[in-house]
Amino acid sequence: MRGHPALRDTAIAALALIVVLAIPLLHRSPAFEDFIIRLSAMALFATSLNLLVGNTGMVSFGHGMFYGLGAYAFGLTMQMTALPLPVAAGLAVLVTTFAALCVGAICVRLSTDYFAFITLAVQMLFYSIIISWQSLTGGDQGLRGGIPRREIFGFELASQLHLYQFCAVVAVLGLLALRHISASPFGQTLRMIRDNENRASFLGIVLWQARLWAFTIAGAFAGLGGVLAALFVSGAYPEFADWPNSGQAIFAVMLGGLNSFLGPVLGAMILLALNDVVTRFTEYHGLVLGIVILAFALGLRHGVLDFLRLAWPGRSR
Repeated sequence: MRGHPALRDTAIAALALIVVLAIPLLHRSPAFEDFIIRLSAMALFATSLNLLVGNTGMVSFGHGMFYGLGAYAFGLTMQMTALPLPVAAGLAVLVTTFAALCVGAICVRLSTDYFAFITLAVQMLFYSIIISWQSLTGGDQGLRGGIPRREIFGFELASQLHLYQFCAVVAVLGLLALRHISASPFGQTLRMIRDNENRASFLGIVLWQARLWAFTIAGAFAGLGGVLAALFVSGAYPEFADWPNSGQAIFAVMLGGLNSFLGPVLGAMILLALNDVVTRFTEYHGLVLGIVILAFALGLRHGVLDFLRLAWPGRSR
């Protein structure tokens, strides 16, 4: 297995999926199932962002736009057509991919600072369209009427258990695909651009082209996370595409670790768990979460997995 990283990653993903699917068979907990469904969406969202931040060195403040677009495209398709759920989900991801390609074509040629702010500006524009176009999006109330949870591949999504199983399968397969992309020669190219773009350019790499591919792929997987979020809430809401949602994904990446593939997944888990716990005890949950995140940043000076990786005995710094 050591000589075949792809097989090792696939085996780990299969084992993780078996464990997650087996838990409800031993003990049913609706709260835990809800948490895993939300984590599935957030993990895809944050890990796709880390393809830009950690792998390519491109900090996007507007990544939530693709998460929200995936949710709205899926919700509107399900409400307006009788298409099967897999087709509607695939269409939503396709729309998000095309949007990411168009936005990326404008942004990726800019310097790091301007790239970050242009992505934020485009997200704010998209959010304004959602709020203004009430006849289509429902405005600040979100999509009305819910999303029909039809059967897909034997999963009856009207059942919470089946929705839990479906989201877990999609999340694990999506994360495995992102892992293969990150470990591929293309992923190595992105890290080379992050570390020394001048050297990468001298080696014949077309910088804007590689960055555009990374931006488009990240947008597609963020859209897939949005589809899972829309299924969970049976709708889509403007908050999915607002800038604080992009901030949450950045927090998840920073909490878990930029340089560890599973860092964003762990960060999303910590962030969701903290949010669930803190909101039970105080209405000032934003302040408490900010203090906790600040403590992580100042105390570890790395994400959790990055800190453990650097502190592990025998591992090179």
